[in-house]
Amino acid sequence: DIELDLEEMVIVADEDKLSQVWTNIISNSIKFTDPGGKIAVTGKKYVKGLEVTIQDSGIGIPQEELRNIFKPFYKLDKSRTRAAGGNGIGLSIVKRIIDLHRAEIRAESRPGEGTAFTVYFPS
Repeated sequence: DIELDLEEMVIVADEDKLSQVWTNIISNSIKFTDPGGKIAVTGKKYVKGLEVTIQDSGIGIPQEELRNIFKPFYKLDKSRTRAAGGNGIGLSIVKRIIDLHRAEIRAESRPGEGTAFTVYFPS
């Protein structure tokens, strides 16, 4: 299931590049969430910016590995990601696009409970 809770907002950005960000993050959420799991996409406006969070109930990422997930070709578990497909560049592309837009991305995760990616765009 994918749940959406998005406030009406305008993000001034390259539409194609930002589409790639959402596609990469949501694809990972789908890939690493078992059937019957949930993915939630929320968007909130603030006085000084806005943020979009994509949270899943997937396998999660160990805390010590979070600092590596945005590195090119990094795969958390070679055997698991090989079965799931992918070459380990999706999140590095996401990070580069977010940096080019002068925005920020952070990841929070707990193994067995899921992962949340939050993208913050300052105004």
